[in-house]
Amino acid sequence: MVKDKELEIRLSFLEEAQDYVNTMETGIMVAAAREERQQMDAVLRAAHSIKGGAAMMGFPILSELAHRLEDFFKVLKAQQLAIDAELESLLLASISCLRQAIAIYHQGTTLDEQWQQNHVEPIFSQLQQRLGEATSTESNELLLSEDTQDMQTLIFETEVEECLQRLEGILAEPQQPGLFAETLTIAQDFASLGQMFQLPAFQSFCESIIHHLEASPDRVTEIARWALQEWRRSQAAILLHQGTVPATLPLDAVNDNELETTQPAATAFDLLTDSETTVENPQELTLSSTQESQKKSVHLASESDSALVVKEQDTTVRVSIDILEHLNDLFGEFTIERNGINLYLERLRNLVKILDGRVRTLKNLDTRLFAAYERNNYSPRDTADTFNNYALERENNFTHSSNENSNLRTLIDEVMENVFRIQEVADDISLSIEDTTQTVGELNRTAKQMQTSLTQVRMRPLSDLLNRFPRFLRELSLQYNKKVELKIHGGETLIERNILEALNDPLMHLLHNAFDHGIEDLQTRRSRGKPEQATIEIKATTRGNQTIISVSDDGRGIDLNAIRVKAQQLGLDAKALTTASEQELLTLIFEPGFSTARQVTNLSGRGVGLDVVRTNLSKIRGNIKVDTQLGVGTTFHLNVPITLSIAKVVLVESNGMLLAFPTDVIEGMLILNSERVTTIAGNEMLCWENNTMPLIRLGQWLVFRGLTHQKSPAVTVPNMSVPTVLKIIQGHELVAVQVDRCWGEQEVAIRQVEGTIAMPPGFSSCTILGDGRVVPLVNPSALLHWISTCQKSAKLEQPETLTTAQIQSHKDTILVVDDSINVRRFLTLSLEKAGYRVEEALDGQDALEKLVSGLQVKAVISDVDMPRLDGYSLLAQVKSMTNLQQIPFVMLTSRQGQRERQLALNLGAAAYFSKPFNEQELLQSLQLVLN
Repeated sequence: MVKDKELEIRLSFLEEAQDYVNTMETGIMVAAAREERQQMDAVLRAAHSIKGGAAMMGFPILSELAHRLEDFFKVLKAQQLAIDAELESLLLASISCLRQAIAIYHQGTTLDEQWQQNHVEPIFSQLQQRLGEATSTESNELLLSEDTQDMQTLIFETEVEECLQRLEGILAEPQQPGLFAETLTIAQDFASLGQMFQLPAFQSFCESIIHHLEASPDRVTEIARWALQEWRRSQAAILLHQGTVPATLPLDAVNDNELETTQPAATAFDLLTDSETTVENPQELTLSSTQESQKKSVHLASESDSALVVKEQDTTVRVSIDILEHLNDLFGEFTIERNGINLYLERLRNLVKILDGRVRTLKNLDTRLFAAYERNNYSPRDTADTFNNYALERENNFTHSSNENSNLRTLIDEVMENVFRIQEVADDISLSIEDTTQTVGELNRTAKQMQTSLTQVRMRPLSDLLNRFPRFLRELSLQYNKKVELKIHGGETLIERNILEALNDPLMHLLHNAFDHGIEDLQTRRSRGKPEQATIEIKATTRGNQTIISVSDDGRGIDLNAIRVKAQQLGLDAKALTTASEQELLTLIFEPGFSTARQVTNLSGRGVGLDVVRTNLSKIRGNIKVDTQLGVGTTFHLNVPITLSIAKVVLVESNGMLLAFPTDVIEGMLILNSERVTTIAGNEMLCWENNTMPLIRLGQWLVFRGLTHQKSPAVTVPNMSVPTVLKIIQGHELVAVQVDRCWGEQEVAIRQVEGTIAMPPGFSSCTILGDGRVVPLVNPSALLHWISTCQKSAKLEQPETLTTAQIQSHKDTILVVDDSINVRRFLTLSLEKAGYRVEEALDGQDALEKLVSGLQVKAVISDVDMPRLDGYSLLAQVKSMTNLQQIPFVMLTSRQGQRERQLALNLGAAAYFSKPFNEQELLQSLQLVLN
């Protein structure tokens, strides 16, 4: 138990040391850029804090590195040396060594000499040559008493307090496990503290405790209790800079009973000797005799302030991330079950309404039955009297002369009586449902509060991530001779921890992209009349359930013509590129392998970066869009949800499939009115509140190309059972999406879809309803992007009811293999227009797995340059398999050399085409190959 707490304290110090390292990095960069010498005070204090804390926590190498850095910082401050680019790089590299050491210790491993020789010594040796050693005079002048007091206060507020709390906890236990070892360890640690902070009385006091423990181990409880009381007073005196610290433990003057009845406050001051040291107030050197009357009040103040410190520290607790994640998963399951309760409660209401209707029907039948009975047993002349005396007759329970009629009357009365009893039960059920509804409403409110609290616990400020970037950008600036300033706004914006981690790579790539592609070199900026120092700005804000982050630069902007040229080189249709809008062209920069850089360098030209941004954002249900102006700059806008676990959605139905749309992107809903629909340039448009927006009929795109989709049985009635339009925000525009029916709004738990089969375009994850149905969660931005990409040239087939055998033989199936999604889409559209059925593979490995698993295809059209498995290797492996070697291969690649063509033909390719290609020639060759 003690070891676990010690490990927790050590890990807590390492996390605190990370903050000190960040302070040092920021201080050095600011001091170098703005020549603000006062920044060195904070840098010195941070290095000194790490040095002292690491020594106490048992991290000797970390303490030594911090000590050496502290000496270098002292030289900088004492001699007021200017920090040039080379010196700044060395200082930042030395701080990185400190950060690496902290990370290694945090992993539970130790630092060896080889690591120091390889990583530390080369950097520190260069700093030694530049700065030399700090003299003793400089050290004494720069290590101010204020620094020592700050460190002393920090240690006594944190580490000392935690040790005392541990001792209090052990003393409170009936068996007092490990009391001797714990008290001895604390006394030894506190003695080291007294030596480090030059508190001889405190050190002597702790050594006397060690002596008493070793001499009288049988009195450990008495010693521990007395030591705890004196340590509490010493802690308060040191924190308040008032009072005195005892130098010895007066154990012989007290016993166990006295510990409980005597106020130790008197002992702490009345038994002072010459060896005691007073912790003096700056305005008060000694406690004079005239101040003796104030001792008690001083002691009480110390005790109350000490208790205040304990109370403040008890308000926080360290909890494992795994526990929080498990708690979050349990809350997700709770949300599903809560939705189930609401669902079945609604079903009960509907059943009670049905029951009320059935009871009314029974009453009507009983009345008719009784009327028929009366007509059969009374003459016409008596009919009026009979009906007039109906109530009296029933009350007196009259009988007839005939036994048969009497029995019938009795049965009628019993039926009526049971009908009234059923009515009473129905009323009781209705009242119970109302009470349950109120209880469920309170449960929902409590669940909402739980969700809010749980979300806040799992959130971190965005600055935790953004604070890493100034150092990264500064190193790039020094390396490539670009003057760039990073401005961060909204760093206090809170965001869920998982989302924060997922944003690291996207934001890093965007920052990298802005520096390389956006910011011009110094000469270019001068020629364009721009300031030499460029600006990259990161802004973050919260809007509803979304966090909006923008990364902008004042650089050259994005050249749309360069995008068109690159797209044509990749084989895209030139005519389509000419008519494409700005946003459609800008989406191409997020495709794998797409780069407009003219040459490959360490920074650019490799085609890696922005595709990672879009891929990572899609994993957290985020999206990205670009605004650019040539010669002015570029801004990337990122939208991510605040939390990934719970979301509010609108449930809709299209083609019999239930879908969930996030409410964040829905501006409004209305019933579709054909009078509002117009056609402009062949596209349907919807007029809504003086706005005209594109109309997407979702049912035309959700076409099942297999067996007829069976609708899931509905538990509740839809809120809008007629065609409904959702007004969805798409970037700066609005788009109208028509669905068949709307089932209302729900708060649902989000679940990720696992497995090797990717979700279709426009779908990110799923949710589980209260009745157990699994509903796909729509990513509106991705879905609308996919629709707009296919809309111009795709003619969707009408849904058909086919058998499995008909599906297999309906059309010739062509497998398209290419790592570029746009190339695959273009080929798919061309082949579908020609009457083929198309299957797609992301690369050669994906295609091979599909073929081996039994995919039946008539031919394969494959690219050559692909990750994991290239086209040549795919062709060779397929031709080596007996059951697959008869499949014809058509190679479609940007390689135009005769050697590459001959290699493909030698491996067994039936045809070879170079990009850009002629669509008609490709289709004709494919037809010849198939025939």
